[in-house]
Amino acid sequence: MYPRAIADTPWHTAPMPWKRPLTLIAVTAVAALAGYFSYRAAFVARPAATTARAETPAVADSSLNGGNDPTPSPPPRRAIPDTLPQFALKDRDGVPRTLAHWAGRPLLVNFWATWCAPCRREIPLLKALRKEHAGEGLEVIGIAVDFRDDVLKYAAEIGLDYPLLIGEQDGLDAAAAFGLEPVFPFSVFSDRKGRIVAVRIGELHADEAAFILARVRDVDAGQLELPVAQQQIADKLRDLAATRAQTGA
Repeated sequence: MYPRAIADTPWHTAPMPWKRPLTLIAVTAVAALAGYFSYRAAFVARPAATTARAETPAVADSSLNGGNDPTPSPPPRRAIPDTLPQFALKDRDGVPRTLAHWAGRPLLVNFWATWCAPCRREIPLLKALRKEHAGEGLEVIGIAVDFRDDVLKYAAEIGLDYPLLIGEQDGLDAAAAFGLEPVFPFSVFSDRKGRIVAVRIGELHADEAAFILARVRDVDAGQLELPVAQQQIADKLRDLAATRAQTGA
């Protein structure tokens, strides 16, 4: 079973359930949540938080409660997939692309929206990481779950220079394919084989990214087994989160 690390914050009172837990640090601003619900209110569509795999909610056996009507059990909980899910979203030019377009490279896949303040704060770091790790083949993929015109305008204004995929309802479905509720930002790190090494929920920090990418590099080089890398990441991110909480950083 893979390790996980979930940092409790004032808004996060219970650990998020995973079948195959990976490295998770849930740190998301209340403002981002408010923006997300405002965004969702703009769509009249089927529920966006669909699971990556179709599952049927379990129903308790009526014989266990004296023959009374069956009591529905909670629906099955999502699992983060072991490998990058394949979905198609349009790029800046309107061309549908999947993550397989960047197969064979370590990826940092970042879900964001223009209305999300932590998302906007992350962008300079993501640009710097792409440049710094270009020699390792790292590619940063931004997945903007937002209105297309707003995304293109904002990206042009700030000079967002890494590949960008854009979706509204289909963007929310892409987030669900990772087994996650669409709370932004969140970042997924994968190795050259497309295996998910770590998932960071909330604003990514430079020290966290540096440690995760170093472990991804070791995995790709055959110097570290994936479960060991995941455990090291979980331990390190937990320590960094505790330090930040103590210092108020």
